[in-house]
Amino acid sequence: MILAFNIADIIRVPFGYLLDLLYQFTTSYGLALILFALIVKLILLPASAKSKKSMMKMSRVAPLTQAIQKKYENDPQKAQLEISKLYKEEGIGMMSGCLWSFVPLLLLFPLYTVIRQPLIYMLHLTADQATKIVSIIKEALPAVFSSNSYYDQLAAAPHLNEFVSQIREALPGLANVSLPSLNFQFLGVDLGKIPDWQFWNWGTVNWATIGLFLLPVLSAGSNILSMWVSQKLNASVTTDQNGNRDEQAAKASNATNKSMMIVMPLMSLFIGFSYPAALSLYWLAQGLFGIVQDAVLTVRYRKIYDAEDEVKRRIAAQKAAEEAERERLRAQRRAENPDGISENTSKKKLQKQQQFQKEQQQAAMKRVQSNASGEDLPLSGDPERPFAKGRAYQPDRYRSVSNDTEE
Repeated sequence: MILAFNIADIIRVPFGYLLDLLYQFTTSYGLALILFALIVKLILLPASAKSKKSMMKMSRVAPLTQAIQKKYENDPQKAQLEISKLYKEEGIGMMSGCLWSFVPLLLLFPLYTVIRQPLIYMLHLTADQATKIVSIIKEALPAVFSSNSYYDQLAAAPHLNEFVSQIREALPGLANVSLPSLNFQFLGVDLGKIPDWQFWNWGTVNWATIGLFLLPVLSAGSNILSMWVSQKLNASVTTDQNGNRDEQAAKASNATNKSMMIVMPLMSLFIGFSYPAALSLYWLAQGLFGIVQDAVLTVRYRKIYDAEDEVKRRIAAQKAAEEAERERLRAQRRAENPDGISENTSKKKLQKQQQFQKEQQQAAMKRVQSNASGEDLPLSGDPERPFAKGRAYQPDRYRSVSNDTEE
């Protein structure tokens, strides 16, 4: 238990000093929490930027992952293996995209302890001193304490300056220690109280009760809005291989995150109505700052991806123009030569026709000479080639040859 406590205090103690410093600077507990949320965002900015970049890369390769899933729809293991291979080639961590988004949620737990025990972490008293102070104030003002002793320090902190003399008398070690009261009021709402969702049990309805109820609701709303904006911004870089926006792939990619759009707000509502309102204010500020951060990071990375898409579009346009020109030339050739004979082919045919005509003329001349001399030539017109190929079939083609044989 001691080891666990010390490890937890590694985060709690700095949180307490930071919150105390911001409270002294602003003199407002609510403003201190909002600035605290902003500082946490800035500290986590490098990790958030890496996470954002990874998530945008996942959105960009969404068309490829969907093609893989379609190709191996009957083999999920093979599909997962190919997707993992694709992510590795693109430098995408399987969990890096969503892992860092849970860090602000995890920080709620040490912050909750800091809020619940302000005497220890903001006024830097020991646990024994805090317990003694609570007992002194609780004995004098029992009405301000609830039945849940878990939040006794929250109830006692606003009344410290009323019992300074009694506290110093009971705890001489605090004689020279300043014991200022902590004011948890912010815009008329007591951030030290736990919101009650059962509005029918409120009794008196005023801004204090309504504002207390609205904080968890607004916190959940900011959570939904933050995730919705993040998904839309990530989907804006989902493009196909030609650099054009792929709406279908973007919608399919966002569909996988719908469960988070339900779980996270429900968790935010549960925390908001189960713990002091200060946590809801912190979570509300985190959500709003998250929207601004998402927009800034998206603008930064979109410059890179837009340049890549422009190159893809130019290459695609050039290929399309080249293909259109080739098709135009093919259509022109088809119009000029409807028989489908190319220039080279018609030239060869012309040469063959000229050769054939030349041979016919030579054969005709030989027949004339043969008739003049009384010599009987074969049908081919060439005595040396009586069986020349390429002639139409005639039944008496070999007549002269047969007569010579008989003789």
